[in-house]
Amino acid sequence: MIRNNPHKYSVSEMCGVLQIARSTYYYEAKIRDDQEEELTDQIVDIFKKSRQNYDQRKIKVELQKLGWTVSRRRIGRIMKEQGLVSKNTVAQFKPSEFSCNESEAGNTLNRAFDQDQELKVVVSDLTYVRVGQKWHYICVLVDLYNRELLATVQDLIKVWPSSTCLCIRPIQSSSA
Repeated sequence: MIRNNPHKYSVSEMCGVLQIARSTYYYEAKIRDDQEEELTDQIVDIFKKSRQNYDQRKIKVELQKLGWTVSRRRIGRIMKEQGLVSKNTVAQFKPSEFSCNESEAGNTLNRAFDQDQELKVVVSDLTYVRVGQKWHYICVLVDLYNRELLATVQDLIKVWPSSTCLCIRPIQSSSA
């Protein structure tokens, strides 16, 4: 009735006479079952074509190019259901129980950096440096008596090791 008489009466007047909400007239039932499967296939296809790099935002842009209007939340929900995680997802900060300067070994030196005897206290420092696309480490041993550099080791990290095994090589090389 409303669709047949828009030239005579306004939509809001006709909805008022019929005692229905105006939004009911404009509402069109959407068939989501077929769309959901097709949308899921599109998202998976875009994700695979991007070599698992695209996140929700980039997939949304690609879907808009294909004529889809989809929210990022819906894309994220579908990606989660399909187990799709972007390679470029930024890792969230997760606080640990220990901070980097508080080891379980304890503070035996107690900030006594000035020593009166040679080789009584030898300290090491380890740092990682990214060179090009590869990580290298540098480990040094220093005598606190005269601040003499006893040994250095620098190498390419092939497998991410623990810091203790990296410090053993300069100790072994300085004792030899």
